[in-house]
Parts: sequence; structure tokens; C-alpha cells
Amino acid sequence: MATKKVCRPFLLLFFASYAAGGVLFSTLKPTLVVQASPRAGSVLNVGEDRITVTWSLNQSFPKGMDQQYKKIKVKLCYAPISQKDRAWRKTVDDIKKDKTCQFKIAAQPYNSTATVAWLIERDTPTATYFIRTYALDSQDNEVTYGQTTNKNKTTNLFVIQGISGRQASLDVAAAVFSVFSVFSLFAFFIREKWAAKRVQRK
Repeated sequence: MATKKVCRPFLLLFFASYAAGGVLFSTLKPTLVVQASPRAGSVLNVGEDRITVTWSLNQSFPKGMDQQYKKIKVKLCYAPISQKDRAWRKTVDDIKKDKTCQFKIAAQPYNSTATVAWLIERDTPTATYFIRTYALDSQDNEVTYGQTTNKNKTTNLFVIQGISGRQASLDVAAAVFSVFSVFSLFAFFIREKWAAKRVQRK
């Protein structure tokens, strides 16, 4: 009987945490200072440009508070202007369900100050973005964050230009075939006219 009484609170706590979902972003404090290389309003190209991200611990918070930080995740996140009318990019307070930050830039052991460089992957869609960094504990739960924009996600935003459906090589090929078709038609017309004159001479 005693064992059942002891286990019951733990079971209730487990199911309560499961029902509640993951960590809520609204409960995190921004103890990380994050800076990124793109200037506000700049336009970057996939497969060509790199983004350099630097983070450090905010010195205004008490010393030693980062002892529980074990890992760092750096992510590329959609700005509100690129989330409008797109449910698949929707911001949700539950970080596990949140669709704001879908692109991983880096994941590595925690260091109070570090810098990473990332070549923008070619499958990154055209949109307006910012950078966010999470610190995780030993259980891989987010415990704090930092980002390159303000709380409302309206400052220091930049644009990434993705690959459109058309490529330069396809445009060149289409132009070559167009010229070839016109030339072929013109040659056919000259040949027919020459043949008609030949028949008349006979």
C-alpha cells in the first residue's frame, strides 16, 4: 500500500507534464546576447552567402546561473511578416510545437562565448528572418534564449532569397532553342522558294 501511495504522485506529475506539452517560450528569460552578421534589411542568397552568429552570456544576470546550460542550439527563424497567412510557420508558445524557427544553424556544447558560421542552405525559402539561440540543460530542455531582434520581432531583420522555379541555365537553353527554331523556319522557307524556282526553270 505504501508503495502505491509513493508512486501515485510521480505518475500524476508525469501525466501532467505530458499533457502540458514542452517548455513554454514565455517562461524563458533572455540571458543570451546574440549578434549576427547580416545588416538590417540586407538580402542574402542561398548557396552563396554565409551568416556568422556570435553569442555570449548577458552579464546583467547573476553569475553562475549558466551552470545548468549544457548545449547550444542556433536557429534561423521566420519574422512575423513571413508568417502571415502561413499556418505551417505559426508561432506557438510551446517550443516543441512552435514553427517559428525551423532551420538549424548549429548545435554544440555550451560555451559562454562562441561564434559559428553557416552557409545558407539551398532549400531555404525566400522570406524575412532573424536568428535565435537556445541554451539547453542536461535533459535537452530549453532553459534560456537570446535573439537578434526585439521582443516583437520587428528589428534587425534580413531577407534570404531562395531559388526560384527558373534557373539561369534553363533561360539560356530556352533562348538557344528559340533562336534555332527561328533559324530553322527561315532556312526551310528559303529552301522551298529555291525548289519552286528550280521547278519553274524545268
